[in-house]
Amino acid sequence: MRPGFRFHSSLTTALHPKLAAAAHTRHDFQSGERAMSFWRKAAMGAAMLVMLGASVAPALAYDRYYHKPIWAPNRPVDAFPFAEDHPPGQPAYLVKRAPRAVQPRVSSVYIRQVVAYPTHEKVGTIIVDTGHKFLYLVLGDGTALRYGIGTARTGFQWSGVHAVTAKREWPDWTPPAEMLRRQPGIPAHMAGGIDNPLGARALYIGATLYRIHGTNEPWTIGQDVSSGCIRMTNADVIDLYGRARIGAKVIVR
Repeated sequence: MRPGFRFHSSLTTALHPKLAAAAHTRHDFQSGERAMSFWRKAAMGAAMLVMLGASVAPALAYDRYYHKPIWAPNRPVDAFPFAEDHPPGQPAYLVKRAPRAVQPRVSSVYIRQVVAYPTHEKVGTIIVDTGHKFLYLVLGDGTALRYGIGTARTGFQWSGVHAVTAKREWPDWTPPAEMLRRQPGIPAHMAGGIDNPLGARALYIGATLYRIHGTNEPWTIGQDVSSGCIRMTNADVIDLYGRARIGAKVIVR
């Protein structure tokens, strides 16, 4: 109660009881307004804290639980297109795709597709058309699954009929002695992985040194670039790997 209120209240009561009642009512109303103003401000402050917490908490959780990917600078756009096809010893969530603008894309001519392909060869036969840069997997009923490929450069072309003798996922690469002599700067051995020139899968052809394999240079599909091996994008060689069987006939023309 403010100083002098008791005296003022007593005087008012003595002069006029109705005025005294009005004064008390006004005083109670002002006290109630102050109390309501306090609680209203408290409620608004609590609401603001809740909103701030809701906006900050996800960011803190993201920063706490999100594993930031490592950067693979030499890795092309489609080095391994499926999460389950990451290299051994390299968790899939730790590998980040390179920007699409880093390397040229494979020409749409070489996109994997089913095409008409009349042949007397059995279902599952692999036919490599080096001149047109296509590999065909015979499906039967006059159709085949066609893939774009990269082939041997001048001086390394070959042809013949063989069979798939082995299959490897993320194969190691051991260059033959002739290649080491031609290119003394290359390693004598390289473990399988994203930087390995054999890519994600390899199918070994007969008793030759040649393979049908993936590549970490997908923009070379459609060109004469290899030392005799048949080169495919990693996406395509993974697909072929799942379809081709050990012992399947391989015809290279």
